[in-house]
This record gives sequence, structure tokens and C-alpha cells, in this order.
Amino acid sequence: MRRSIAIAGAALLMGGVLLGTAPASAAPSGSASAVDRAGQALSEHRAAAAASGADAFSAYRTITDANGAAHVRYTRTYHGLRVYGGDIVVHTSSTGAYAGTSVGLAAPLTLSPTAKTSSAQAKAVARQNFRGTITSIGDSELFVDASSGAGKLAWETVVTGWGPDRQTPSKLHVISDAVTGAYLGAFDEIETVAGTGNSIFSGTVTVDTTLSGSTYSMVDPSHGNGRTCDLNNGTSTCTTFTDTDNVWGNGTNSNRQSAGVDAHYGAALTFDYYKNVHGRNGIFGNGTGVPSRVHYGSNYVNAFWDGAQMTYGDGSGNANPLVAIDVAGHEMSHGVTENVVSGGLTYSGESGGLNEATSDIFGTSVEFYANNTSDPGDYLIGEEININGDGTPLRWMYNPGLDGASHTCWSTSTNSVDVHYSSGPANHFFFNLSEGTGATSWGTSPLCGSAPGMVGIGRAKAEKIWFRALDVYFTSNTKYVNTTTPSNTSRAYTLSAATDLYGLCSAEYKAVQAAWTAVNVAGSDAACPAGNDFSISASPASGSVNPGGTLTSTISTALTNGSAQTINLTASGLPSGATATFSPTSVTTGGSSTLTIATAASTPAGTYNVVVTGTGTSATHTTTYALTVNGPPGCSQTNATDVTIPDNTTVESLITISGCTGNAGAGSTVEVHIVHTYIGDLVVSLVAPDGTVYTLANRAGGSADNIDTTYTVNLSSEVANGTWRLRVQDAASNDTGYINSWTLNLTSVAPPTCSGTNGSDVTIPDNTTVNSPITISGCTGNAGSTSTVEVHIVHTYVGDLVVSLVAPDGTVYALRNRTGGSADNIDQTFTVNLSSEVRNGTWNLRVQDAASVDTGYINSWTLTL
Repeated sequence: MRRSIAIAGAALLMGGVLLGTAPASAAPSGSASAVDRAGQALSEHRAAAAASGADAFSAYRTITDANGAAHVRYTRTYHGLRVYGGDIVVHTSSTGAYAGTSVGLAAPLTLSPTAKTSSAQAKAVARQNFRGTITSIGDSELFVDASSGAGKLAWETVVTGWGPDRQTPSKLHVISDAVTGAYLGAFDEIETVAGTGNSIFSGTVTVDTTLSGSTYSMVDPSHGNGRTCDLNNGTSTCTTFTDTDNVWGNGTNSNRQSAGVDAHYGAALTFDYYKNVHGRNGIFGNGTGVPSRVHYGSNYVNAFWDGAQMTYGDGSGNANPLVAIDVAGHEMSHGVTENVVSGGLTYSGESGGLNEATSDIFGTSVEFYANNTSDPGDYLIGEEININGDGTPLRWMYNPGLDGASHTCWSTSTNSVDVHYSSGPANHFFFNLSEGTGATSWGTSPLCGSAPGMVGIGRAKAEKIWFRALDVYFTSNTKYVNTTTPSNTSRAYTLSAATDLYGLCSAEYKAVQAAWTAVNVAGSDAACPAGNDFSISASPASGSVNPGGTLTSTISTALTNGSAQTINLTASGLPSGATATFSPTSVTTGGSSTLTIATAASTPAGTYNVVVTGTGTSATHTTTYALTVNGPPGCSQTNATDVTIPDNTTVESLITISGCTGNAGAGSTVEVHIVHTYIGDLVVSLVAPDGTVYTLANRAGGSADNIDTTYTVNLSSEVANGTWRLRVQDAASNDTGYINSWTLNLTSVAPPTCSGTNGSDVTIPDNTTVNSPITISGCTGNAGSTSTVEVHIVHTYVGDLVVSLVAPDGTVYALRNRTGGSADNIDQTFTVNLSSEVRNGTWNLRVQDAASVDTGYINSWTLTL
């Protein structure tokens, strides 16, 4: 786990405050077509990414919206060196067109990649700046620190040991200048909260546990098998809590299980909050639960998050465990930030304040979500653990300055204070956006300067806006105010999020503007229309129909500015034989109409973007409805419509399959006829309905003319029905041509039995986790107690690998955990008791490469349930 910061005067922070965490790596996700579109957009708009000729980008994570718009995060290297603060997000519209870039760099990098100081000097600097007992010093990594928006060559050195109290573990990342050797800053992976707990907080609650034989274990099968264990006042060995009657603890610290109940409950609440409110599958986004360790150390008045798990001390006299709902939610939310934003939000200055505020915002939101009468929701942070010993909370979101150090309003000095104090403006913003300014039932929220008062839009909308901004727009060095890159700010990105969710210049959009203004964070927002304006949307925004059939969608309008107006509705882009009618044909702003699309028996199969236009008396807006017309029933179709292939261009031809049962076959064929001189210019691919790309020809054939070839493709992992695309890229100049025709024959098979195989190779890079899926359908009941997983992995030194089976509900079954030493390859069948799992759903073989040097790939695997 690595994260870099470099900022002059940054201090090591240990205890007394809730801290952030370093990011874990995440494999790129999302459809290949979304990544392809973003990659094409990035290649055409490198200037928008502040890219130099020495820059390279790697896809980190993809978010695809319901309407098809996509947001692909990339990490950046410069001359092969990692660039911290160089991450970007490329946005594409529902049509695949370029829609902008979130970027933190102010200008392309031009620095020399050659260090003038040695790694040994960097280690010496790291040693000098560690407080506590050192157990090891890792190798120094040369990288480019661009957290300020400009690049600086630096060394990062990780020092491992124990803090001054000899109980708090420490992994201190020390940053030094690779040119001058000067100390630049540091951060610790181990993030703590210090205080004096008075009681156990959650009261009587329901917890999910696991029964094995006659013994219950505090392992949560409903939340990714997150476990809670007892450190027995030590610092290493942790024993999972067990019980015979599934009644845990007695509500006081006289029973060691009681603290475990609070921790187990808090972990489950946080998991459910992200899943049910934001659609994120747990803290890490992969369904994995969070381990919780209680009763750490002796008289340990701390709790900490180390990037993978929560650890709670017992407080003074080992009598007051520091377990509380908002503390758990805060710390585990650092895990969300570090996995969502490539590199996490840099843990210093204003970006560090946004990091801390994100955890405060979601820690508070989890507390409200819990609706627990013993610890009701509020806008106070750490109020239950009595961190100051006088009954006061750690932070007040409605007036952050009440703690004597946090910034209630943004100022030019906000960037230079501790991140727990620079979190104040964002915490204050979130309260204002939720509840409004002035006197509220939670406390009085002061206004900054001459800002006008405002009315809140409610916490439910505010938390969705903040998560959308984090998930889709924030980069690692986003700030409140940024004079070098004004677009890379929390104000700009939350306004983008409000636009996505509620419409440009909507009431929610204007509330975001007002809430930032109320905390003295100004911006260069585009002016909202001065006149009357509206937005328009379709729900659903897509649908499929057989030729001769009809479908409907609700076209809604909303007031975004001024007064209501009459809006006339029309549709364009319909395929031949199709008609569109509206009932009613015109609405007043805020009203809705039913769109009915009727197709003829002769309407050709394919997917069409139907543009719905709302023409008002003062403005005109459009929305798009994706209409799919199914092909005639059957597993084979032909598209004989010519498609011109210009130079240096990518084109597609569509075939829609319908009425074809189950998955496609392993012997599916693609018959391709392309008229083109010099076919070595062409890349020919088949794109499945889910976006998976199967390469048929990659610039093969040299100077030969035309392609008349039938390709056999294993499509057994693909559902047959849907729109398939023949994609042809002309990757050179001079020679052109056209797609003449192509035929797709899916040789579909009936729904599979309770067994499946994935034979597609999946590369396993160093220090990365990858997945290979198998979807089971048409089976009944639960899997068997002697289910088998046949695994074939080609990899040198298999002792690097952790191999697991992940059930459809997210439960993880460990198959191998770094066993086998220096042996090569895994060809093994594992027997697993899966009797508690429903057969149908998508299962994943998960392989983690936990070390460097040796790599390989998943060759194939078979699941028999």
C-alpha cells in the first residue's frame, strides 16, 4: 500500500485526532467499450490532460452511468516514473463523445527524471524524521510529486516501526527532494483516534454471525465475511469471537464480547450504507467485508485504520473500548476514498482536508443511517467517545471553529494547516447544504463574510452529491480554491455532481453554489440562464422491442430557472417504419408526457438514438432514448448494409439477436466480408452486448486486398440476445474501403447445467488482484457441500498468489493462500462446501499477486456446483 505526499512543513500526526489513510490498488473495472472510448478521447485531447510526450496513462477504474455516459480514471507515469497528483478522469457522453477531463496538473511536466541525490540519502532523511522505534526501512522509490499541480522529483521511503507509546504501529512514508535532499513531508499509513470512552455505545442490536456445527462465530456472511476478533490486550494474535447460543455480550465491558458487538455492528452498518445508499459493494467495492479487531494493547486510548482493517483499544484502565458508530464509519470511509480516487486525496493541505471531511461526512451519514436510539444521528464527530475528556465532541460540522483550531470559513491559510482543521470548510459546507445556515435544530451555522443565508436541500440529497463528486470527479490533488487549475476544485466538482443528479441550474445546483459561498469558497461557475429555462429527461432512457411492437417512456421536464413555459415535444432519429407520439404533445414546465414508439414489421433490427426535443417559448433542450429493435428470432443474423471505412477511423456495423435461448456457443462463427485495399491497415473485432471485445484480425494480411473470412470464436460466456457490433479500425492512411456484409452465428446452447468454464486468459500483473467470472443460470436451489473448483493458472513462483472463489453474494472462499513456494503453475481441483450459497449468479475466481517479479495469467477454470 503506497501513497505519496510532499509539502513543506508537513508533520507526522499520531493520536488525538481522526486521521486518513493511504490508498490500496484497484483493478480497472467497467466495460471494455467505455475504456476504449475514453482512450480514444484521451488520445485526441492530450492537451486537456496536461500530457507531455513522456507521459503514459493506465486505466484505473470506470464508472458507467445508466444513460451510457462513462468516467474512466487513469494513473500517469512520466519517463516511467509514477506521478502522484497526475491522475485524471476522462468523461464521455452517452453517445461516446468526449465530455471533458478532470485534471490536477497545471501544465505538462518538463522536469529532468534524473535524481541528484541517492536512495541512501533518502533513507537517512527518513530515519531522522521517524519518531518511535524503527523495525525496518524499505527501499526508496523515485517518483514525481505533482500534488501541488506542478512536478517535483522526489524520493519516497517507508519506515516501519512503533510509535512513541510502543503500542501504536507505524508505517511512515517520508518524502525528500531528489535534487536537494531536503525533507518535504510525511504521512503515516496507520491512522488513529485518541480519547477516553465512557461506555459501549450501540445498545442491543442484531448482528449477523456464522454457525459451524454447534458453535457460532462472529463472521458476517451478509457483509463479505467481515470478522470481528479479540486481541486479548495484545498487538498481534487476534482470535475470532465464538459463542454457543448466538447471544453476544451483556452491554458492558465486563463481557469481552460486548465491544465486539459494537465493532461488528459498525462494520455492517458502514457496508450497508455504501451499498444501499450509493450502490457501492462495501468499503472496497468488491463485496469484501472489513475485519475489526478489539481489545488492542493495554490501556490503549486509541483506535486506528491501517488501510485494511479497524483496530480498537480499550481506553484508560482497559475499561472503555473506543467503539462508536461514527468513528467506525469515519475510519472505514478512508478506505472508500483511497480506492475510489486513484492515489486517494493527497493527505496534506486542502486536499487532505477534503479527505478528512469526506470521512466526517460519511461517518455522520452512517450514524444517521443506523437510526440507533442509543447513538442517534447528529452533526458532531466522536461525541460518544468523549475524546477531550470533558464531554465535548472532536468536531462540530455546523460550526467547525468551536474546537478552537478548525477553519469555519476558507481563507488563504487553509492550505497550510493540519488536515483535520482544513476539513472545516467542507464539513461546514455539507451542513449548510443539508440543513441551511443560521439557527437550526442541530446548532447555529454562522455565515462567512457577507454571504447571504440559504435553505438546505436535505441530507439525503447532500450526501449523494458529495459521493458523486468523489466517485466521478475528484482527483488526488483537488482543493477548495485553485489558482493554477481553477477547474480542479471541490466547488466545481460538486456542481458537476449536482448537474448530473438534478440538472444544470436546478434548485440543488444553486444550493451547492450558495453553500460554498457561505463558507467563503468562491468559484468561476458558468452563469445560469437569466431567463426562463428547463431540463428534460427520459425514464426509462432505453428499451427493446420486436418489429411490429411498441414501447413507452416518460418524458419529464423540470424548472431550472425563472418561470414555467409551454414546451412542445418532438422526436427524431427513428428507424424506418417507426413512429413516435406524445401524450400530451406539449407540457408546462414541471409536467411530463408519455412517449410511445411504434415499430413496423419491416423496421430493421439495430440500436437507434432517438432524440426527443423540447421546444419552449424561451429555450430548447433535448434528451436521448436508446431504442433497440430486435432481429427476427434465431441465433444467426446478417447485416448486408455497406459501411464506409475512411482512413484512420473506427466504424461499426450492428446485428441484433433476439429469441435465442441462453448463452452463445463455444463454436460461434463470424463471417466477415470487407472490401479494402491493403488489409494490413485493419483491426477487426467483434463487440458483445456487454462491451467485451473479441479481436478477429489485428493488422494481418499485409498488402493483400479484401477480407472474406469466417472466424470461430468461443462466446460461451456471453448471453446470446442483444446488439453485437463488428468494429473495424483503419489504423493507417492511403487505403480505404467498406464493410460489405457480415453474418453472426451464435450456435446458442440451452441454459447451462450447474457447471461452467471460463477459458479466457486473464493476465495477473505484479501486486494486483484480478477476477475471472462464470455465470450460472437455470439451476435450482443451493450449491452442494462437495462443489469443485478446477483451476489452471500459469505463473512462476506460485507462492506469490492468493486464490479465492467469490460467491454471487460476495462471500469469499480461500482456496490457496501463498502456498507452493517457488513452484510454477497451479493445476488443481479444490473441493468446497458451498451448501449455504444459491447456485445461480455470477461467481468469480479471484487471484491476488502479493509480491513482485513473477507474473502470469489465469488460463482457465471450471466451477461445478
